[in-house]
Amino acid sequence: MASLELSNPAFTDGGPIPREYGYTNENVNPPLEVDGVPDGTESLALVIDDPDAVEPAGKVWDHWLVWNIDPSTRTIPEDWNASGAVEGQNDYGERGYGGPNPPDREHTYRFRLYALDERLDLEAGATKDDLEALLTNRVLADAELEGTYAP
Repeated sequence: MASLELSNPAFTDGGPIPREYGYTNENVNPPLEVDGVPDGTESLALVIDDPDAVEPAGKVWDHWLVWNIDPSTRTIPEDWNASGAVEGQNDYGERGYGGPNPPDREHTYRFRLYALDERLDLEAGATKDDLEALLTNRVLADAELEGTYAP
């Protein structure tokens, strides 16, 4: 059985995220590739956050929350409009993608993908806390990719 995988043609796992994906630059999501979605998956959810923001911001900073992504999705293109999926509120107070923008030093950003056994009944603009509360006992598989970004 294949395991869920998340990769990115724009940077390697643990490598630097190209400048254009930053919040103060083009602020478009990087392309993502999905592989190994398990049988029985009804939807995918994606969370991009910055755990290194705890010191300067007082919390893990949420950059993008997307759920109810079609499980047949194998590519999330650059500057994706999330058609057919639902986007939550990031910590910039916006719905959709908000790119890296570390205030102090290089930060590591987590891209986490979840294969879920159902579609989520969650309204657009919901927060990561709302999303994570619904993930309990619904995750069939998960994958993580990391990238770094410096001011």
